[in-house]
Amino acid sequence: MNLSVIINTSEGELLVDLYREKSPLTVDNFVNYIDKKFYDGTIFHRVINNFMIQGGGYETGMVEKKTDPPILNEADNGLSNLTYTLAMARTNEPHSATAQFFINVADNKFLDFKSKSDDEYGYCVFGKVIGGMDTVNKIKAMPTEKFGFHADVPSEEISIISITGQ
Repeated sequence: MNLSVIINTSEGELLVDLYREKSPLTVDNFVNYIDKKFYDGTIFHRVINNFMIQGGGYETGMVEKKTDPPILNEADNGLSNLTYTLAMARTNEPHSATAQFFINVADNKFLDFKSKSDDEYGYCVFGKVIGGMDTVNKIKAMPTEKFGFHADVPSEEISIISITGQ
């Protein structure tokens, strides 16, 4: 059975199923951050329409939050980066994901696991938005701008008020 959470944002609620069976380390990591209320008050800091919306690592004013150590990338779990799926954000290093996640707003199969080489490892899908798609669609259409060296930052802050179990 999947675990469900509610992501309460300034734009509305998202109901998300988490795929613990396919991505146990990733889901446990995400739930650990939820339990610590780490995501409360963070923002969606990167929005690219027809690609993804990313959040979970910055507070108001683009202040980066301190995270736990990175986790093992479970992108080889057979899940695909399809529209409304949640995946872990990371750097170019495959096993660098910490707290940041993104919601795919298009089918992004090019982000899927292909091999264990660094440039083909992919991004781990660990859940899917199953309610509140209108909220996702509202967020993905928000105007963006540059903020310091960050691109695609929403012009108006979109906050994650809380993430709670259902």
